[in-house]
Amino acid sequence: MRVGRGIWLLPVALLAACTAGPSARPVIVVNDGDGGSPPTTASSGPAPVPELGEPKDASVRWTGCGPEVRDRLDKLAPPATLKIDCGRVNGVLDSPYAPGKGTVRMQVLRAGSGPIPIVVVNDVDGLPGSLYAVRLAASLPPEFLTRFSLVGVDRRGTGNSDAVRCVPEEVRAAIVDADPRELDVEGWVDQARTAGQQCSIALETRLPALDTWRTAADMESIRDALGMPRLHAIGHGEGSRVLSVFAERFPDSVGRMVLDGLPDPTQDAIVALEGVAAGADATFGAFAADCGARGCELGAGARQALSEVLAVAVTAPLVTADDVELNVGVVLRAVLAGLSDRQSWPALSKAIADARSGVPDGLAAFAVTTVRETDDLPATFDATLVTRCNDTKSRLSTEQLTGSAKDWTARFPVFGGLFAQWLAVCSPWPVPSQPLPMPTAVGAPPIVVLGTATDPVTPLEGTTRAAQQLASGALVSWQGAGHGALGVSPCATDAARAFLIDGKVPRDGTVCPP
Repeated sequence: MRVGRGIWLLPVALLAACTAGPSARPVIVVNDGDGGSPPTTASSGPAPVPELGEPKDASVRWTGCGPEVRDRLDKLAPPATLKIDCGRVNGVLDSPYAPGKGTVRMQVLRAGSGPIPIVVVNDVDGLPGSLYAVRLAASLPPEFLTRFSLVGVDRRGTGNSDAVRCVPEEVRAAIVDADPRELDVEGWVDQARTAGQQCSIALETRLPALDTWRTAADMESIRDALGMPRLHAIGHGEGSRVLSVFAERFPDSVGRMVLDGLPDPTQDAIVALEGVAAGADATFGAFAADCGARGCELGAGARQALSEVLAVAVTAPLVTADDVELNVGVVLRAVLAGLSDRQSWPALSKAIADARSGVPDGLAAFAVTTVRETDDLPATFDATLVTRCNDTKSRLSTEQLTGSAKDWTARFPVFGGLFAQWLAVCSPWPVPSQPLPMPTAVGAPPIVVLGTATDPVTPLEGTTRAAQQLASGALVSWQGAGHGALGVSPCATDAARAFLIDGKVPRDGTVCPP
């Protein structure tokens, strides 16, 4: 997500461009799970915005980054003036087979020279948190990074944090390559069952410990290692869910948190994924309109161009020089990844145009990290599969899956089948040992939640529900398109900046223009 440096320095007066809407909060549902600080009664109200503080007795040893990190950093091309260090933090594995025991080693990366750390957590299927922090830091003005440093975290099972490598390549390919529009529900479930069996063999007792509940506890280990009395943090997409669960479990450790694109908190997978499918299709519509407005390579025919690329993927898939085959499933995942980063829309339109002309490399590049693993990085599909299935308790019958798949492909013709497939692949997995709560974070200080009107990953409707569920949530919604508002919407970015730097809480219900 590349943004101009000046966007983080906009005056607070810019918030005048935003408007405030009404806030209606539902009855709070209190999580009764174990772990973390005891809940504060709702009558006590939210805690005040905490002071920033500074580290004391930090235990992280910051050193130069190893070659496995430097090689990936080179591809991001951060500014030469950006100070970057790497470190390790140990968390508790806490498998249900050995509660409170075991160790998980987490990669952390510090970008910037400021004394006050802001932890950054990204989507489980996105860039590893360490790289996402560097990309975000590269967009910030030097003044910000002399007061703060961004500490990106490769969450457990991703990047260089005991990465998950458990799905055999041929099984991963069978799931990822499949045309989800064919609605082969039984085939999806069979392949997912094989994937689950292989992951159980490869990961053993680690398997059920790879979830958001325990990743939230890792944030407490990181806070302690950083020597901070409270955790200041930025969450992006599904990484925001980790921080909301952290706030639920450890409300007294919450500092200044900005959650950019908080997922729907419902445990009903049909409701949650139906919303994402609708958001993804709507985002493609916004992309197509933008493409026509800016006179891109596809003109006003983005939908037709994608249909042509998909038609080729069915009959004679294109193959890149690196032997990545553009099957239907890969094409759809590539387009979805491109839609998620608004700054990548010009590259996405060119990639679709090139693929239509028989050149697949640009489009394949959007999906290659999902399907291909290297010596340094696993395919993101594996950790995504394990984490998602461990986070949801919904296990549906073949009839329920088929009904949802038919409904979604009819109503959401671009991505409905893809999300129906995700609904199916967790069905053969065991029900998680620690279902996620619906975070309320009673007793925590104010938490700023950013939502985007047309978001292909965390749709605004779900983000609004999640923000309303938080006892101290303050929602700022951007009427734009893409995954996340931070660094893209000047209004939303300035609200986040004012909160992180000055502790100014935006009015709940603030609406930012497109």
